[in-house]
Amino acid sequence: MRAIVRRTLGFAWVVPALVLVGVFVYLPLAQNLWFSTLEWDIYSGSREYIGLDNYGRLLQDPVFWSSFGNNLLYAAVSIAVQVFGALVLAALIESIRSERWRRGLRAVYFLPSAISLTVAGLLFYFVYEPSLGPLNHLLRSVGLGELAQAWLGQESTAMNAIIAMSQWQGFGYSTLLFAVAIQRIPAEIHGAAAIDGVGPVRRFFHVTLPLVREMTGLMAIVTVSGSFQVFNEVMVMTGGGPNNSTQVLGTWLYRSGFVRNDFGYAAAIATVLFVITLGIALLQLWFTHRRRVEW
Repeated sequence: MRAIVRRTLGFAWVVPALVLVGVFVYLPLAQNLWFSTLEWDIYSGSREYIGLDNYGRLLQDPVFWSSFGNNLLYAAVSIAVQVFGALVLAALIESIRSERWRRGLRAVYFLPSAISLTVAGLLFYFVYEPSLGPLNHLLRSVGLGELAQAWLGQESTAMNAIIAMSQWQGFGYSTLLFAVAIQRIPAEIHGAAAIDGVGPVRRFFHVTLPLVREMTGLMAIVTVSGSFQVFNEVMVMTGGGPNNSTQVLGTWLYRSGFVRNDFGYAAAIATVLFVITLGIALLQLWFTHRRRVEW
């Protein structure tokens, strides 16, 4: 009897949290799924049930596929820079013998991550400015004036310019996390490898890399997930232009719902985005469970 009372009391403590999660997470998800089956004018309030027609429109929408491709490009570059590049840099920093230098370099590389995405976007908007921007000025001053261009005003360069800004902003945070993971490796392992005559490059591939694989996998999944939730950078720097060349799923969702007044279609995009991020989250849980490193 007492065990039943304890379980009941324990469940009573959980109920408020379940109610809050249900009201503010699961109910909106269910509502969004229902909205995606409607043709909905949010200004007049008129609604018409159209079934899965919005999802059929997605398959035929070139801007949706272009946005999806931009997210994939964003994810690929982020994996290369914020995972593998950050891991190499963290290993180089942690190989420095001076603790003062290690702390200083960690702070220097982490500093851009302390800047909000909106501020970073405005900063690089000025950097990329064609006439007065520092980037084109630098190119002209070193004799590469033919490379100076309107970085955010051309379809061929706008998305790459946004991605470059985001890598600068997030690179230091990934580096710091990898530095922490490397610090957790027992010094005896590196010491034994050094005694055996293993050089720094081989130690990185045969000692450091295997022992931080859990963090590497986690960072890769988190980075890909974040790449499909990009919004602020694009809205601040280009708003999706020129000619929708920098649209990502988040900005195309916003534009469809609140600019084009096509709320049902925007809800369908949101559902697809949710399925993608949910799949990545489940992959993350599976990976961290199966690839845990112990020593």
